[in-house]
Amino acid sequence: MRMEVGQKRVRVFVAGQLVADTRRPMLVWEKPYYPTYYLPAADVVAEVTPAGDVVVGDRVVRGAATRLDDLVRLDFAAMDEWLEEDEPIYVHPRDPYKRVDVLASSRHVEVLVDGVRVADSRQPRILFETSLPPRYYLPLPDVRMDLLTPSDTRTSCPYKGTADYWHVGEHRDIVWIYRTPLPESQKVTGLACFYNEKVDLVVDGEPQERPSSPFS
Repeated sequence: MRMEVGQKRVRVFVAGQLVADTRRPMLVWEKPYYPTYYLPAADVVAEVTPAGDVVVGDRVVRGAATRLDDLVRLDFAAMDEWLEEDEPIYVHPRDPYKRVDVLASSRHVEVLVDGVRVADSRQPRILFETSLPPRYYLPLPDVRMDLLTPSDTRTSCPYKGTADYWHVGEHRDIVWIYRTPLPESQKVTGLACFYNEKVDLVVDGEPQERPSSPFS
């Protein structure tokens, strides 16, 4: 596994009580897409039992800790709150080698689903995210909203926030929107985006190949 020492102060809480506070977190890439925090055992103030339970006051979070030599891996989702410095993080730690840029553009973007033009815009916001294809976020007036059906699906991203989805015909969850994105992604607030991998995209009159990605 790839490992490196992080530079951010990291704190972890359960039920408002401190579980860990460290200025020397270890970033461990258990998967290629994002890292996990392993914290020095000396900086974990909660009790960690041999079975991996985390005990904080009268609260017991079962099986939430794994020991690796002098490090402790706390299950991210099992904890109530994680802070990098004084700001909350969501889903998983941010990758220091991943970048998100949102740029205004005048490109002509057309989206077709089963041959039907579902969106046509000349004022996209293009989101460039390391290791993923560019995403074209489009104003809702440029989208055939009458062809979209709301979905109950919601997903969260540590860089952008929480997304809501729509279906198009039989194609489920191929359109999403961030209504209240995180600060670094504010430029895509209230804009709709289609999975390049699942629709036919035409940019400046040129059909685009469907990219291969974890979302294909």
